[in-house]
Amino acid sequence: MKKIAFLLGLLTVICLPMHAQMDASIKLNEVLTDNRSSLIDEYGTRHAWVEIANISHSTYNIRGMYLTTDRSVLDKSMSVPERVKRMSIIPNGEARTNLSGRQLIVFQLNSQPAKGALHLAVNVDPSKPTWIALYNGNATQLIDSVTVPVLQADQSFARIANNGTPADWEVKSGDRVTVGIQNMTTVSESKVEKFKREDPHGFAMAIMAMGIVFLCLALLWIFFTLFGMFMRHQEAAKKVINKQPIKPITMTVEKTMEVGHKTGVILQEGLKTKGIDKEVYLAVIGMALKQYQDDVHDVESGIITIKHHDTGWDDEYSQMTHFHDPVVPTTHTAPQIPTTPKNAL
Repeated sequence: MKKIAFLLGLLTVICLPMHAQMDASIKLNEVLTDNRSSLIDEYGTRHAWVEIANISHSTYNIRGMYLTTDRSVLDKSMSVPERVKRMSIIPNGEARTNLSGRQLIVFQLNSQPAKGALHLAVNVDPSKPTWIALYNGNATQLIDSVTVPVLQADQSFARIANNGTPADWEVKSGDRVTVGIQNMTTVSESKVEKFKREDPHGFAMAIMAMGIVFLCLALLWIFFTLFGMFMRHQEAAKKVINKQPIKPITMTVEKTMEVGHKTGVILQEGLKTKGIDKEVYLAVIGMALKQYQDDVHDVESGIITIKHHDTGWDDEYSQMTHFHDPVVPTTHTAPQIPTTPKNAL
């Protein structure tokens, strides 16, 4: 017996949180207190009504739950039988109370249960704010409640987007009441409709269109201006490069590096030989510097400097002395032609 009692207690402890979690999926969704042209029951009568929604995706049966508009049931010291007397029970044996996921059900208020399973004897006074609450099947746990303000005829008080937050309710006009279907309270007029309403003559549209056109033209002007400046800069840079080539400067740097390398090698070799033949190294350094001075000309834009260097290769006299003896000039006498005396003729 103790084991059975322990198992029953354990099962109760496990099932109660699950049951409470399922109860939290049931919400009051929409209430209408002054019905003039809204829902009509099967007898052709209009009553105040309340809509209950299963906001989960699981099936849950709400039979045996209680609805009430009597605030006195909030007294925790009140006994359960006394609280039940002030409530209206959702009857058993009705298939429509088995709500599948995201399903809704509407109950007629200010009516008599004898008229049908969806008729409840819940008192509603449309001239006063109405507090309505939903209790679980034990009439002890408050599942959901809302205070409905005084509404105009055929207005309803609806939960916004069925999100389950008690503060997110709004008053809906008669043409926006959604009895028996999901609340569409988050849908408002489109931007186009709002623009038409605020600008019926199209002046704002014309100004906005012209502003966009001028803005695009200004952006194009800025772009092409900057592009032209960039291209002019590129052309100027090309002209500078063509007029002032950097090849002589490159040659100067290369020659300087070459002379420096040779000098470093000579100095290293001199250090290895401990100063032997210093005169030779100095002469080599001098020759290298001389070569550098002779080979590199002035780096000037558009000017090539050619230094004259006389090698004597075209000196004819110096070349002739190597192959001929000196020539002594001689005096020649012109031959005399014998003449005949005039008398001989």
